[in-house]
Amino acid sequence: MIENLRPGVHANGARVVLFDFDGTLSLIRTGWVNVMVPQMVEILASLKTGESEADLRKLVEDFVARLTGKETIYQMMELAEQVRLRGGQPEDPKVYKKMYLDALHEVIKDRLEDLRTGRTSPEAHLVPGSRALLEELKSRGLKMYLASGTDHDNVVEEAKLLDVYHYFDGGVFGALDDLSKFSKALLVRQIVESSEYRGEEFLGFGDGYVEIEVVKQAGGIAVGVAGEEPQCLTIDKWKRNRLAGVGADFIIENFQNLDQLRSALFPN
Repeated sequence: MIENLRPGVHANGARVVLFDFDGTLSLIRTGWVNVMVPQMVEILASLKTGESEADLRKLVEDFVARLTGKETIYQMMELAEQVRLRGGQPEDPKVYKKMYLDALHEVIKDRLEDLRTGRTSPEAHLVPGSRALLEELKSRGLKMYLASGTDHDNVVEEAKLLDVYHYFDGGVFGALDDLSKFSKALLVRQIVESSEYRGEEFLGFGDGYVEIEVVKQAGGIAVGVAGEEPQCLTIDKWKRNRLAGVGADFIIENFQNLDQLRSALFPN
């Protein structure tokens, strides 16, 4: 299904494509929210402020969702601030990030090993239809960029394991320790400010509000990928509403209906 939120809008003029990674193409890290949120709730509950676990969970879910798509450290910075607001002495956000990544690794390590050894096909951990879409965009001569809030080295490895790294002739970019050197907004701004592309020549795909927002701010066309993980066969209503709220032009659950998506994006 393709939901067209702005009839008449198309990407015929697109020359460059920006993809988010986790949840947009890759399903390797599916379940990360179920690692991050309980861990943060436990940290805040240990301060014994009298808040119920339900209230703390809602607080955490709200800020985790608000910051999804940005570099992971921003969620940890918010956790540290919430600890501080409750009179606690927070750890450095990098410490919280390591705790989270160590716990997440326990969830995804078998998926990574299966991919490394060839026991699992890359297609098993790609959003359905991803490869056909990438081939379509490549055949059209569009320059493609991959930008993720996950650490750079992990994004590079996982993109290679999924055999999609080679599609991104513009580059693969992940989070760096120096926040001034990479963000999706910074990447788009740098590309737009180069004389090669104009903002309206951008096409973006993402499941988080950040990549949709930055593409729309640049003047481009944005496709919100709102599939309910891990199957991505139905629309996640919460994702859909959030992506629509920041300006997505189209909403899809996956890339399987390529003919329909092609007709919507490139009607000419």
